[in-house]
Amino acid sequence: MIRTSIIEIASRASRLQTAAAHSSMRRSVFLVGTCSRQLSTSSPRYNSLTSKEQHNEAIESHKQELPGSSSLETSPLTKPDAVSTVPVMVRGDWVLFHPVYSPDELTAVEVLHRERKTLADKLAYGLVKFARSAFDFVSGYKHVDGPPDPGMTVAQLRKAGYLLDDKQWLNRILFLESIAGVPGMVAATLRHLTSLRLMRRDSGWIHTCLEEAENERMHLMTFMTLRQPSILFRAMVLGAQGVFYNLFFLSYLISPKTCHRFVGHLEEEAVVTYTRCIADLEAGRIPEWSDLPAPEISIDYWRLKPDAKLIDVMYAVRSDETTHRFVNHSLANLNPATDVNPFALREPNMHVKGSKIAFERSESEQYVRQSHEIMQKNTEQSPSKAKN
Repeated sequence: MIRTSIIEIASRASRLQTAAAHSSMRRSVFLVGTCSRQLSTSSPRYNSLTSKEQHNEAIESHKQELPGSSSLETSPLTKPDAVSTVPVMVRGDWVLFHPVYSPDELTAVEVLHRERKTLADKLAYGLVKFARSAFDFVSGYKHVDGPPDPGMTVAQLRKAGYLLDDKQWLNRILFLESIAGVPGMVAATLRHLTSLRLMRRDSGWIHTCLEEAENERMHLMTFMTLRQPSILFRAMVLGAQGVFYNLFFLSYLISPKTCHRFVGHLEEEAVVTYTRCIADLEAGRIPEWSDLPAPEISIDYWRLKPDAKLIDVMYAVRSDETTHRFVNHSLANLNPATDVNPFALREPNMHVKGSKIAFERSESEQYVRQSHEIMQKNTEQSPSKAKN
């Protein structure tokens, strides 16, 4: 797994006639004291804002229509397309840190469920199961490991409610991803305000929560390229998001540990959902998606091959959900008021996250200590490299 973050910048923006020299910057995120994280990509990412022609095209395509103007031209910023606000020539890390998975990591995911040990664990798990059961009932979906009649066709299975067609899968995914992006942002907001109010450091939790929120939003943006929801669907999302945001906000004020446990169980179900979707897709039960190319935004975000298919996107999204499952269950095992976020410096690869439900508190402590040693070793080696 590669944790990447490159910020490509164009210098001397005031002089459009000259080519801008582009460079990659390594970002360091500090966890505690002298510990820092340096992240870089395994492959170069080139800034395409280096020619006058491309720059002028970008300027022209993003001109806003002036108030009162009679021009019929509209900016891409006003189009309903989910990715129309992204200039087509921009490539690279224009998002927060996020994992990029190797081919063997994509298949290293296991469907796991954490044992409920406390009353809070049982409450969080019960709420998640109730929400899933209610959503399955409303959408008319009932999963079975095998069809009641092996001779049933795909059309018959869909009509009986045992299979979802491509539109039903997209509706399900879009709705879930529009809700899944809420917890990380709520947690980051509250921890940010706490840090400001108490005038102390956050110990690395805010960044991880923000990364999760944006990652879920990027899932939504990816699948939005395949289907534009109806007004009714958007109204349902608006209502669900409003209710869930406020409930999660109040719950996080009361018990952050229970909220992270809730998200961990929620991500368990997300892994189950995408695993079933992948199984249906590979078995030919979603023929509409069999040879569908991966959306361009997903190729850039997950560094997929140029000829990647939608099945490759599904594997990447499932790996992301596995990461959220592992991270949230691990955070729920910590004391959110005093403990350091063990993933602020680095994260385990998918071979760990895919086969292990979480780090216990002692394992997180050991992982942080190892991260400190790695950073200290890199710091000691830097001066010698500079001399050479």
